[in-house]
Amino acid sequence: MDNGEEKVPLLLESAVESAEDTSLGRKILIESKKLWQIAGPAIFSRLALNTMNIITQAFAGHLGDLELASISIANTVVLGFTFGLFLGMASALETLCGQAFGAKKHHLLGIYMQRSWIVLFVVAILLLPIFFFATPILKLMGQPHDIAEQAGTICIWLIPLHFSFAFQFPLQRFLQCQLKNAVVAYVSGIALIVHVFLSWLFVYQLNFGIVGAAVTLNFSWWVVAFGMFGYTVCGGCPQTWTGFSKEAFFGVWDFVKLSSASGVMLCLENWYYRILILLTGNLKNAEVAVDALSICMSINSWEIMVPFAFFAATGVRVANELGAGNGKGAKFATIVSVVTSLVIGLFFWALIMAFNDKFSLIFTSSLIIIKAVKRLSILLAFTILLNSVQPILSGVAVGSGWQAFVAYINIGSYYVIGVPVGVLLGWVFNLGVLGIWAGMIGGTAVQTMILAYIVIRCDWDKEAMKACTRMNKEGTSH
Repeated sequence: MDNGEEKVPLLLESAVESAEDTSLGRKILIESKKLWQIAGPAIFSRLALNTMNIITQAFAGHLGDLELASISIANTVVLGFTFGLFLGMASALETLCGQAFGAKKHHLLGIYMQRSWIVLFVVAILLLPIFFFATPILKLMGQPHDIAEQAGTICIWLIPLHFSFAFQFPLQRFLQCQLKNAVVAYVSGIALIVHVFLSWLFVYQLNFGIVGAAVTLNFSWWVVAFGMFGYTVCGGCPQTWTGFSKEAFFGVWDFVKLSSASGVMLCLENWYYRILILLTGNLKNAEVAVDALSICMSINSWEIMVPFAFFAATGVRVANELGAGNGKGAKFATIVSVVTSLVIGLFFWALIMAFNDKFSLIFTSSLIIIKAVKRLSILLAFTILLNSVQPILSGVAVGSGWQAFVAYINIGSYYVIGVPVGVLLGWVFNLGVLGIWAGMIGGTAVQTMILAYIVIRCDWDKEAMKACTRMNKEGTSH
């Protein structure tokens, strides 16, 4: 197997010149085009989906501070738990579908997606008690009584959204790995328009209040799911979708192991800053602290869709090149993606620093909360900057199949270092939410440095051989 740069990657084959005849600038341009072909639509679709959540919070915030705190807790702690788990478990498809597409074993993509549906729907059913018993769970975690009661009610109404994750995320990865991100972007854009109209109708015109906001969010997410499914089964993916197959039930245990490792890896990342909301709920004057932090986290979750899109693009690019046996191509894709995302992160860092007293007006008119948000803005800015690199390195791990190993790194960095240091600064040194958040930023920094070291020291030719061996084994078994 030829692992040199003369091995032409599968994507955009006709546009790629031989390595000997291509200058560094030309190679960067070619790789950037490939990355943006995935990242561009992915940024839009992720922004659209996250904007739906932000719109829901904004409508709730203008109903009252209690409503904003309640839906923030429900969205961040309870729904965030299942969101992170399903997002992580579905990312196993980025490894498998990405490498299969790179190896031109197209029929495997549809089988992998169906296998993912089976696993994720079983998990969705097993997680239902979290929604039914959300109120006592939140009270046990120390949340104020009134917030816990209303958040528990909201969680019951958000169960359909919980199941949409199990159906939608595998579809996203399936389409993403074959460069059909534009479809996801179009459907997400339509759902966003629908969501704005229905939120206005249900909350303000029909006076359904916080329940109306939750119902609208359910409907809008399912619009996205059925839109992608309709495109897939109605002829949009003729090579990779050949109908439902009993082969999806074969090799489920091997898929469960990789999917579980992926789930743990990304859950530990996704839950990390959600724990910040939970810890803040135990501070004095919790309602103001939670509201201010929720606004910052909403802005962060909106901006982080950009590096998350590069996370997806990097995972696909790395997996495609490894599946094609091109280790050096995977390394080069990693470098270009990290630099591009870092430049974008610097832009948003400057934006937050410049408008630190303005962006909270989107969510609230309370002067107390606006001042609290301003105090937190510098931490928000540096969180955004750090998160412009960390997800891309995680994308490399997903594309390479390192999920289980990275899960251990995340446990150590986030929960052995970040959370304890945050608790120490927040309570022992009486720095409150500033201390908790600062400590957790330190955990992210440690994780980023470890991942950077691993990526720099990686033997990419060896990883390419592993990927090709895996695909040959899968192809033979099917």
